[in-house]
Amino acid sequence: MNFSLSPELRDLQERTRRFISEEVIPFEHDSRLSSHGPSEGLREMLVDKARKHQLLTPHANKEFGGLGLSHLAKAIVFEEAGYSPLGPVALNIHAPDEGNIHLLEVVATEAQKERWLRPLVLGFIRSCFCMTEPAPGSGSDPGMLRTTAVRAGDDYLINGTKWFITGASGASCAIIMARMEDGTATMFLVDTDQAGFNIERQIDTLDTCFVGGHCVVKLDNLRVPATDVLGQVGEGFRYAQVRLAPARLTHCMRWQGAARRAHDTAADYARTRYGFGKPLIEHEGVGFKLADNQIDLHSARLVIWHCAWLLDQGEQGRHESSLAKVLCSEAQWRTVDRSVQILGASGVSDETIVARIFRDMRAFQIYDGPSETHRWSIANRIARE
Repeated sequence: MNFSLSPELRDLQERTRRFISEEVIPFEHDSRLSSHGPSEGLREMLVDKARKHQLLTPHANKEFGGLGLSHLAKAIVFEEAGYSPLGPVALNIHAPDEGNIHLLEVVATEAQKERWLRPLVLGFIRSCFCMTEPAPGSGSDPGMLRTTAVRAGDDYLINGTKWFITGASGASCAIIMARMEDGTATMFLVDTDQAGFNIERQIDTLDTCFVGGHCVVKLDNLRVPATDVLGQVGEGFRYAQVRLAPARLTHCMRWQGAARRAHDTAADYARTRYGFGKPLIEHEGVGFKLADNQIDLHSARLVIWHCAWLLDQGEQGRHESSLAKVLCSEAQWRTVDRSVQILGASGVSDETIVARIFRDMRAFQIYDGPSETHRWSIANRIARE
């Protein structure tokens, strides 16, 4: 494994870093930011900036307007974008669109790609992924899926409630997972402006970085033509893994940048803030925390790059994505938590970006499968071996 950066990739890394610093970070206190994420107007403005800098949707195929980056190249660019909470929004690599774009590239028909994938890649529309449900429906266990799809002539009628659907407010299209009459699951592509797709409310959450927030969606006799089935009928659970395995890793990539931002902020503070006659960084209680930050950041980055390399070789599966998700989410969280402690009052207030990163990142140990579920999956594999 050779992780040295080619001149082309190093140039892309530097261009992305400059773009985030000069074009994105200045908007981190924009009035168009709310408790439910950046407004659509702010998103469109940032996307337009990335488009002009030729940095938009770097993970998507060139055929549809992306840069066609390898997974290892994505690891470099996504980390740089994650240095600002608005960076993934600007580059059009935020969740859930990033994972949905990957899924559509792999599974969608050519007609579906032209109708939904191309405008997604170009940043003209947003999407959402409707799988999670309120209890007793599916959460970490997709087998508990309760939303139903029943054949009605040339269409399907979908009924159910989806919960904590990221980006649903303002999304133009949705991928919906529903249970068939034979107990299998199927994915459907739908336009969200049609009758039967109803956003009941936005949920107040710790994080504020996702455009459209997180919503409760009611599906009431939603009529979907059979031509809008995504992939094959009954293959929904398999397609979920097609989407989730790489999406777990791209989450790690983006949050790596956020954790690095928190560490950099704390390190700068520790170099210049004095206490008991010397800079804080010269006190072991602070210096050791920064050293542990660097150890965690380095370890997480190596895992990300290794798993990205495996994906580029076509070798990574569900097991590796679970390992990466647990290790990175917890190492990155420890980094941010230590940074808050070093910063003191500045770390628990909006005097620095770190408090916002702290709030946004805490949920990463839950999203795309909580650490406990992934540990259970890893343990089951150990038992089988």
